[in-house]
Amino acid sequence: MSDTIESLRRQIHSAGDLQSVVRTMKALAASSIGQYENSVRALVDYNRAGELGLSVWLRANKATPTLLDQTQRHDGEKVGAIVFGSDQGLVGQFNDVVADFAIKPLAALPGEPQIWTIGERVHARLSDAGLKPIGLLAVPNTVKAITPLVAQIQVESESHRVKGEYSSMVVFHNRPLPGSIYEPVSQRLLPLDASWEQRLTDIQWPSKNLPEIVGSGSTTLRSLLREYLFITLFQACAESLTSENATRLASMQRADKNIDELLSNLQDGFHRLRQSSIDEELFDVVSGFEALS
Repeated sequence: MSDTIESLRRQIHSAGDLQSVVRTMKALAASSIGQYENSVRALVDYNRAGELGLSVWLRANKATPTLLDQTQRHDGEKVGAIVFGSDQGLVGQFNDVVADFAIKPLAALPGEPQIWTIGERVHARLSDAGLKPIGLLAVPNTVKAITPLVAQIQVESESHRVKGEYSSMVVFHNRPLPGSIYEPVSQRLLPLDASWEQRLTDIQWPSKNLPEIVGSGSTTLRSLLREYLFITLFQACAESLTSENATRLASMQRADKNIDELLSNLQDGFHRLRQSSIDEELFDVVSGFEALS
């Protein structure tokens, strides 16, 4: 009896320690979600400023051949892809969902796509499906770490594009939905087509004081396009991280609930055994007293 009670006591202690870890992870996940959501909201004004700049440049250079013409050239429709996943576990089907969403269109391509993966787990998933990612980058663990990652993606992908290894670029990631739900989405970064150009050209300047373009036109356009691509990749990364942490938070909430139920059952069992032990001791005392009487 004493061995069983001691065993239950150890289990209760272990479950309590595990619950402390789970609740700490819940707090970290909730805090991370807030940071990444704020970063996405902060991009709205930044993106608006970039689009206004591109709109001004496009209206001022309607008849001029631009870098946009280069991005619209198709050489056998070679495709580059960026797939955002996770490095850490406790995210359920997070990596499987985005990997399955990316595998089908990429595997259907006639040529071999140039794929960069962000996260070891999605990298392994794509490799198992027969695709061969050419790059593996670590998932950022803070908002500040997103900017260096995006810069690295831009440098590596641009070097391959200049060599003619791909003509179009697609991004795959999970986007958060209300609650702890997410959905896989894709977005084409390149080529910058005529509909994209027309949409920006139609944007009206918000005041009567029209701006002027200073410096070389091509230099200005290159800078504006780099900012546009940076914003798009930053948003995709932040949304993926938001979805990842929301999934982890939901997993930790379920684990916390299960541990609560386990602790309740263990404590009920402990109290029953303890009471049974006390009853047996009292019965022995009464029996001894009656025997002596």
